[in-house]
Amino acid sequence: MIDRLQNTFNLNELGEPIRSWRRSEIIPRLAVGIAALAVSLSACVEDNMDLDAVAETYVRFVLAVGEHDPDFVDAYYGPEAWKNEVGEEALPPDEIKASADSLIGEIERNLTNYRGADKSRAENLLKQIGAVSARAAMLSGVELSFDDESAALYDAVAPSYPLERFQAVVDSLDLLLPGAGAIHERFDAFRSDFVIPEDRLSTVFEAAISACRERTVQYIDLPEQESFTVEYVTDKPWSGYNWYQGDFRSVIQVNTDLPIYIDRAIDLACHEGYPGHHVYNVLLERHLMRDRGWIEYAIYPLFSPQSLIAEGSANYGIHVAFPEAERLEYEGGTLFGLAGIDPASAPEYYEVMGLMNSLDYAGNEAAREYLDGRIDRDTAVSWLVRYAMMPAPRAEQRISFIERYRSYVINYNLGQDLVKNFVEAGLSQGDRDRRWERFRDLLSSPRVPSALARGFGS
Repeated sequence: MIDRLQNTFNLNELGEPIRSWRRSEIIPRLAVGIAALAVSLSACVEDNMDLDAVAETYVRFVLAVGEHDPDFVDAYYGPEAWKNEVGEEALPPDEIKASADSLIGEIERNLTNYRGADKSRAENLLKQIGAVSARAAMLSGVELSFDDESAALYDAVAPSYPLERFQAVVDSLDLLLPGAGAIHERFDAFRSDFVIPEDRLSTVFEAAISACRERTVQYIDLPEQESFTVEYVTDKPWSGYNWYQGDFRSVIQVNTDLPIYIDRAIDLACHEGYPGHHVYNVLLERHLMRDRGWIEYAIYPLFSPQSLIAEGSANYGIHVAFPEAERLEYEGGTLFGLAGIDPASAPEYYEVMGLMNSLDYAGNEAAREYLDGRIDRDTAVSWLVRYAMMPAPRAEQRISFIERYRSYVINYNLGQDLVKNFVEAGLSQGDRDRRWERFRDLLSSPRVPSALARGFGS
């Protein structure tokens, strides 16, 4: 992933705030390295730590971990020199962890000195650096349970549900799905009529992107030059991915290894594009990195609390852009026809898929049991087939994802629930304008998952 990163950072374009802190006496010359930066910061406790200096050190920490973990740096558009210097230093993970822990202690001792936006920024940096420390520890051989790992990396722990919760949904599907035989096979057969033909995929997806963008720009002001390109790829453990390039641009990849169903068009267009990952990254770059000069937003570490906000808001954004009734109307009236699927079948399809949404947390249980060593791989695949209604090939793909990204899976469902509860606190169901306003503000501000869990206004 790292070799895809592009440097689009221009120090002179960001104005006086960045240039002034770069001249600060607190920050040593860049060649000194991240360990020395952390030491110099710890000497400034009495003077109230310079958050710009903390942010630079954090960026270097993330780049340093990325030297050992090719998945860690998901996007970087900061100074190219920093990446080169960190690569030359090649600090081992245990030294990165020690330096990060030292800086965490200094931030905690200074936290009460900050107010307003500075306090939110400091709290966010604290959580992000904590994730750097945890990931470095894991790279050093430290083993964490599923829940301990998610707490350390994502500032959240997903609830655990008994089998009865999922079995009740499966029983309801048993009554709803036509035919006889195993339920997962009947679900697979039912859904086979809703696959987007390969030769129509680009047309359907482009229409979905256009509709998602049209709805998003009514409520969110985007830079004139923002854009993304779409690529269709194979041999990936995920179904879609947004690679943010900086300068308000993204590359979105859609995996075509397995059949793509009609509901995935809006899901992917919203989640990866509008108002999901693309918009989230654009707003962070514009409002925090460029307008405020907060350099920490020129980098995105994948295994960090930011991912829970990113994935949760991307999933929730689907429902913000397309409330249930409007989605059914749009897809039945437009996308089904473009895909060559009978529009009259849309209500029946979404009745079944509505029940399927109740199985979202089944994947978490499979991941927790498998990664904690209580079940083996084959059992985990069987679990997903039985309780998540996944065909065997899709369940195999999902386990491959879990093996690579581990507790990251909680960011999709728990993240969506936390974002939804945060945005909708105290709002009536029909309050569309305020829903969009709160959602936009969430995408444009430093937040941590534990603050979302405390509720709106925290």
